[in-house]
Amino acid sequence: MKKRIGVVGVGLIGQRHAEAVRNSSTGILSALVDLNPAAVAFAKTLGVPCFNTLDQLLHADIVDGVVLSTPNEFHVAQALACIKARLPVLVEKPLAVDLAGAKSIVEASELAGVPVLTGHHRRHNPLISRAKELIKEGTLGQITAVQATTWFYKPDDYFDTGWRTQPGAGPVYLNLIHDIDMLRHLCGEVIQVQAMESNAIRGHAVEDTAVILLRFAGGALGTLSVSDCTVSPWSWEFSSRENPAFPVTNELCCQIGGTRGSLAIPDLSLWQYPHKVGWMEPISALKQPFGMHDPLVRQIDQLVSVIKGEQSPLVTALDGMINQEIIEAVKASAAEHRIVDVSAGLAAHQI
Repeated sequence: MKKRIGVVGVGLIGQRHAEAVRNSSTGILSALVDLNPAAVAFAKTLGVPCFNTLDQLLHADIVDGVVLSTPNEFHVAQALACIKARLPVLVEKPLAVDLAGAKSIVEASELAGVPVLTGHHRRHNPLISRAKELIKEGTLGQITAVQATTWFYKPDDYFDTGWRTQPGAGPVYLNLIHDIDMLRHLCGEVIQVQAMESNAIRGHAVEDTAVILLRFAGGALGTLSVSDCTVSPWSWEFSSRENPAFPVTNELCCQIGGTRGSLAIPDLSLWQYPHKVGWMEPISALKQPFGMHDPLVRQIDQLVSVIKGEQSPLVTALDGMINQEIIEAVKASAAEHRIVDVSAGLAAHQI
């Protein structure tokens, strides 16, 4: 039986979630929630009601689960309301605007026994699923080094919306958090962070470029850079073919290296020595096959499985909180010019 899903917040990502529910084989779109007249018109095209508030939706008793794609500052209160109503909820990233808010969601979810999923949808992408399998199988050996690039140019009119020029709205918070989750998923937990950032191009009160060093619990080291003022073909959005709104460049955005091989993302070229291992020996690549299913639809299907009690969340509220903790560590490191250790937080979470 299909499960009824309500989508709260009908901006660009909310509309994509609504379409994902409609394209899901296990979920059915039951309602939207948004005050915007454009959202009401969108709901009419989909043939579903559009409520003004989440409370109205909850009192209507017409959903089995909820997707929150509202502005970040509403996530905590709305997630807590869903938990209180005992409705499993998928919260778009970031989980909250600060670590305290994220922690309150995690604690409420655990206390009530109501699942909360965090919307880091890349884990649901078949190419990331395949990369995870290869790493778990030991194909790369022990992970030694990781590098990822998130470079793009946001046009000037993007910043006409004032909050996008203020602290908390730079590419570290808005974009890098997806890369952090992807690297944690593939390479293990991050235990130390060191970062530098700059606002030299636009001069806003928020960074436009940042570079980060990561130390993983398994011993691997990583380099990660993000910039929203760099003309470039190298980022997940351009290379993954995940979002049709972005052009496709067929370039790489991430490389993961180990003692037995290295993996390029997103084309999944696996580089290994076919015979003897050594830097002067011939090396070759074999592209690994993977599916092209929409990760947003797969995320909805997983939400339905969680609602039915068939699966645990692939990306938990705790994952969302840890990602937020690492992002805050990045900001603290850049501001204070020091290495920030996050291992104590992982120990506290028993990870």
